[in-house]
Amino acid sequence: MLCLACRTPTRHHTARLALAALALWAAALAAPPAVASGKDDHDHDHDRARQAVQAGQVLPLPAVLERLQREVPGQVLEVELEQERDRWIYEIKLLTPAGQLTKVKLDARTAEVLRVKSRDDQLTGREHR
Repeated sequence: MLCLACRTPTRHHTARLALAALALWAAALAAPPAVASGKDDHDHDHDRARQAVQAGQVLPLPAVLERLQREVPGQVLEVELEQERDRWIYEIKLLTPAGQLTKVKLDARTAEVLRVKSRDDQLTGREHR
């Protein structure tokens, strides 16, 4: 069978295609990974949080959760540690005993409750400090 474009046997194109595929495969194996450190942003966040705790900039999470349970009791659903401006903040989502979804922001260095905002408050625009 002949190629309609160049009038050569189609085996010629098949061999060239196979050779090109083999070259691409070899190049892919030899290429360095796309992320040089091998870590994603999630790993980097954990490293930053660990370093902040070790440096005394942030209280360990168990100490913060103990204080939180005294002030805003509930089942913790999610915890985030963020740096806002020059201050570390724990943002904790919890489900209160009354079944209300609540977001609490705490100063990560002192565990001081900065803001409590429930799901109902978000709908009405209210916020507790």
